[in-house]
Amino acid sequence: MNKIKTIKIFDVNISKIDNESFLRLINEGIAGKSKLCIAYANADSLNKIYDNNELRKAYSSFPVIHPDGIGVYLASKFLYGNKGLESRLTGSDFYELLIKNSILHNHSIYFFGHTEEILNEIANIHPELKIAGLQEGYSFSSEIVISDINRLNPDIIIIGLSCPVQEKWMFQNRDKINFGIMLAVGDGIKVFANKKIRGPLFIRRSGFEWFVRFILDPVSNFKKYIIGNPLFVFRIIREKFKS
Repeated sequence: MNKIKTIKIFDVNISKIDNESFLRLINEGIAGKSKLCIAYANADSLNKIYDNNELRKAYSSFPVIHPDGIGVYLASKFLYGNKGLESRLTGSDFYELLIKNSILHNHSIYFFGHTEEILNEIANIHPELKIAGLQEGYSFSSEIVISDINRLNPDIIIIGLSCPVQEKWMFQNRDKINFGIMLAVGDGIKVFANKKIRGPLFIRRSGFEWFVRFILDPVSNFKKYIIGNPLFVFRIIREKFKS
């Protein structure tokens, strides 16, 4: 794998990649059996990393951390100007491209996370997608999951256990597993089942998709967005003046 340029936010090396280079990275990782672990960085996950040394250690071990959403893109521009991220990448948009790419190249995927109902819907929505296996994310034995993955030998493992559970699970168990790509997606696993409500296209392009999620579920998302977003902005401003 060619060395990927990065920027650093809260001591996290965030990869400067776009959708095209991200897909190429995945295809090369599968072909080379690279055992490549990929996490994402958005405002929420960076807030969680900020004062969590254990989570920062896990993130530091991943060779690729893709930017996710408008918050980290704008933060990179504020901190680094023209040397910040070159393009905005949104995980939910990328996962749709990954589905098409996986069908095109006949890559097998093991889905681990969320509910059985969501996971079972993936095959209904994408009958051409090669699904190696499914494991819901609320009641599981890591030992059994690892054994199942190794038996099925998927090209890609999609993990949607939410941050920081999925990152810690990847960090602790990757050496026990045979895989090409292991990709943490959080709630984005619902994109594969076409169950993630994202709002109109103009809202997504404007960077306010988070507000749609808040309006639909204000109780669950209050801390993440109404408290978390201003906190992230404050920390980014402080980071700028520290440097």
